[in-house]
Amino acid sequence: MANPNASFDDLLSTTLKNYRTTLVDNIFKATVVLNHLNERGRVVVETGGYSIVEPILWDTNGTAGVYAEYATIPLTPQDGISAAEYAWKNLAASIAISGPEEAKNRGKEAVIKLLNARIMQAEMSLKKVLNDQILDGSGAGNNLFGLDVIAATANNTVGGIDSTSYTWWNPQIDSSTTTLDLDTMAALYNDCSNGTDVPDLIVAKQTQYQNFEGLLTNQVRYQDVAKANAGFQNLMFKQTPVVFDKALEDLSTTGDMFFLNSKYLKLTGMSDHWFETTDFQRGTVNGVDARYALILAYGALTCSNRSRQGAFTALT
Repeated sequence: MANPNASFDDLLSTTLKNYRTTLVDNIFKATVVLNHLNERGRVVVETGGYSIVEPILWDTNGTAGVYAEYATIPLTPQDGISAAEYAWKNLAASIAISGPEEAKNRGKEAVIKLLNARIMQAEMSLKKVLNDQILDGSGAGNNLFGLDVIAATANNTVGGIDSTSYTWWNPQIDSSTTTLDLDTMAALYNDCSNGTDVPDLIVAKQTQYQNFEGLLTNQVRYQDVAKANAGFQNLMFKQTPVVFDKALEDLSTTGDMFFLNSKYLKLTGMSDHWFETTDFQRGTVNGVDARYALILAYGALTCSNRSRQGAFTALT
């Protein structure tokens, strides 16, 4: 016998799948760090594997140098190349429509309106969870490694590399400055830099962003046009936009102001599991009268050079 509810399930599932691209766009345009990673091409999708491996160059090639005519050029096997390994983490949001809600919204238009409300609710939830994890994920258990661990915590293990033993894997941290000023900002900025390889985003708590704003004269309050066009308030420090994320206040992160080089940061998703949606199915557990679908995202935030990241951690 044909399933009398199949067309209803198909309508829900098809509508949800068709919205997937919009959902992903909305999530990655909503918060400043996610938007920045996306604009810089640092959100990528890979086929999978047991883990995510990021190659790391931590030393120079020891054979490079000058040589005399007919002298022997060293062919010693190269050291100074390692890899950081990150485990896949899983995010999910469920969308549910109860039997009574289904009965009260029999027409197609009413069903779509109800489903869109549920999708919006799931979208808002995923935005918050992903943004909170990117900023403050501990890396332990089911959590992603967040910027507070990658850029604002020293002598820890990130990507399987213990920065207590391998100090070149530590970020640049100012844990002594309590009052923000332009000179200490310049010092930390330079510590994170190497020639033209400089931080491309500075993210602060709102209070510290306002403190930075107070340090500037009206004549030097420049903005990054791309950030402004995307709807994010920003000011420039040297050639780098300074922005704030209110979530940093709520999360009580160690870092008060992060100096980030996105060249070495990457948000990696797993293909076929990166904001993919499941079909709607009727709930059978404990006799629940409802239909459910899931939005699934497998991924991780990785870093291949922590020494190019930094943070103030003691600002008042």
